[in-house]
Amino acid sequence: MTAAPLRVANCSGFYGDRLAAARELLDGGPIDVLTGDWLAELTIGVLLKARRRDPETGYARTFLTQLDDVLGDCLDRGIRIVSNAGGLAPAACAREVERIAARHGRSVRVAVVAGDDVTRAVTDRLAAGWPGEHLDTGVPFGSLGSEVAVASAYLGSCGIAAALRDGADVVVTGRVSDAALVAGPARWYFGWADDDWDALAGAVAAGHVIECGAQATGGNFSFVAEIADPVRPGFPIAEIAADGSAVITKHPGSAGAVTVETVTAQLLYEIDGPRYLTPDVVARFDTATLTAAGPDRVLVSGVRGEPPPPSVKVGLVTEPGHRASVTFVLTGDDVPAKAVFAERSLWAAVPGGRKAFDDVAVRLLRADRPDPGSPDEAVALLTVSVAGRDRAAVAGLGRAAVETGLSGYPGLYLTAPPESGSSYPVFWPVLLPAAEVPQLVTLDGVTRTVPGPAPAPRPRPLPEPVVPAGTRGPAGDTERVPLGRLLGARSGDKGGNATLGIWARDDATYDWLAGWLTESRWRALLPQAAALELRPWWLPGLRAAGVTVVGLLGHGVAANLDLDSQAKGLGEFLRARRVDLPAALLHRS
Repeated sequence: MTAAPLRVANCSGFYGDRLAAARELLDGGPIDVLTGDWLAELTIGVLLKARRRDPETGYARTFLTQLDDVLGDCLDRGIRIVSNAGGLAPAACAREVERIAARHGRSVRVAVVAGDDVTRAVTDRLAAGWPGEHLDTGVPFGSLGSEVAVASAYLGSCGIAAALRDGADVVVTGRVSDAALVAGPARWYFGWADDDWDALAGAVAAGHVIECGAQATGGNFSFVAEIADPVRPGFPIAEIAADGSAVITKHPGSAGAVTVETVTAQLLYEIDGPRYLTPDVVARFDTATLTAAGPDRVLVSGVRGEPPPPSVKVGLVTEPGHRASVTFVLTGDDVPAKAVFAERSLWAAVPGGRKAFDDVAVRLLRADRPDPGSPDEAVALLTVSVAGRDRAAVAGLGRAAVETGLSGYPGLYLTAPPESGSSYPVFWPVLLPAAEVPQLVTLDGVTRTVPGPAPAPRPRPLPEPVVPAGTRGPAGDTERVPLGRLLGARSGDKGGNATLGIWARDDATYDWLAGWLTESRWRALLPQAAALELRPWWLPGLRAAGVTVVGLLGHGVAANLDLDSQAKGLGEFLRARRVDLPAALLHRS
């Protein structure tokens, strides 16, 4: 008899997501597995600082807050819990889960999936002369001039599946691939083998859709005005079938929406092309088909899989310097002149001036209007951000700004008292042989080794991704309007890279896009990428295209001094660009 679909719900997309989500998912309807993703790349740096303050921390505390509320109900209903909230200390996190259960008078079997901490192996390799080349740029790790604080390998789903097979009620992991939180339960439930690549690829696609929580149910959606109730959307659920296909949905009555376009947007989020590499399988997103399957139900099917790569991604985290910023408020007329005066005064107060820092970003945001009707309509903000290895110099920025307080431009004040600055982590991705990174599963005090997928005996040749030819679009008049009139977008970060996916809302628009969007067009639309490597790609089945902008974010979010350090707004910037669009596409009934 065919097994019923496995209902996997995700209650967290990052460390800081909605605390009420777990309760909402339990009260909203039936689910089988509750997952949560807490480990954005930035989070490892946050947890590293926490672990330094207290060796028994280094995990995401908000996971425990949610669990304190729902653990008893999950145990009563047989709902398994799988989370990567263990971060840098999964065993310590698991002990806290056991304490929560004991406080509620319950017993719980908590499994720990570890093996991701490869700090010792990486430091030994570097000491032996291994260059630790950056995955995207090829630059050796030594160029940073700092030590590895922690190195975390992205594990696959085998350990999670093994822990569930052994009877764990709760599985706490360190770093795993985001989609493994969903693929692991599906692998366990359906008994998939390592070479069930299509089924695994389908589960990976489902996991990628729901891993970021409400982004799949209308959050951060380009056409949010079309969603009837977009505030506090419900969290997503993937109903996974035995063949790996999945229906993406949410509980009835919850806000937001699940549509082909909300799912498309999330499939495009932070990917680097048609091949989505994980330690379990290479999921071919160019083979995915999305079909409306009822109100707030979208079927994701047809995803093909290729054998996993022989290497695993490892994130080295180091802290090469410190950063600080200060924001001046400029009021009234002559804003550009006041900004110049403010900056000159600041650098004159800093020993060594601007050259005292390794990196400086100066940003003037204009909110002022002619003939302002209120003080808020008369202000602009000048933010000066710095980063450098010299901690004392960085810490002195705020003091230097304060010193100009009575000798600067007229009306000088700051948005807040300056801070002394803080260290920042840099995420440095490298590759290690997958065979050298086994997973360790601990349950009931017993630890066993779970190997990753066995190497495929032969490649699985699937057709290469299609690059569409397209047409020039309808003949006739054009109108210069925002590109967002025709296209949706979703953007984000992957280390120092920015990722940007766009989609057309119908076949005619996609046909035009395929003939119009060239690499030179990408560069014209994204002037900030003029000197950077671009990796364009296409997903014809989703009427979508995308590009990875290599190095746009420097050394990543924590080290980046730009306002949009995670490229979250890059897609909406693109949609705001005025271009000549075919009038025939703009004015169809």
